Amino acid sequence: MPKPYSADLRERVLLADAAGLSPAVVAARFGVGLSTVYLWRQQARAEGRRCAKPHGGGRARGIDPAGEAILWGLVAERNDRTLDEYRELLAAGGGPQVSRPTLCRTLRRLGLRRKKDAARQRAGSGRYPGGARGLPRAGAAARRQGPGLY
Repeated sequence: MPKPYSADLRERVLLADAAGLSPAVVAARFGVGLSTVYLWRQQARAEGRRCAKPHGGGRARGIDPAGEAILWGLVAERNDRTLDEYRELLAAGGGPQVSRPTLCRTLRRLGLRRKKDAARQRAGSGRYPGGARGLPRAGAAARRQGPGLY
């Protein structure tokens, strides 16, 4: 969302408008849209407001400070859980029911790191068939043995 115009610019536009210049001339002189001049004039007359409204604050966070404290404890206890496990434990511990993306954003914002390597070692990684690292796949060996490659 773009930033609001400065209060100084708005005041100068309103003063020029009050001095009797046409809205089109005022808009061209200060580099704002014609509808902006009309809007600011209407706001000044109806509400007496000559500056931008304060920011509304945005959307509330999905996990409140009490839920964050529960999450801190869960991660400190064991930090190799999946997001789904954290969600279930958070809801069971009295925290809010949240989505996986909300939980992931909260963990990132709090600086809490999940270490999934321990969980993968326990369950066995699907990354390397047979658990062997560094061994070439069958297709790579067959491609290297072709004539004229080396």
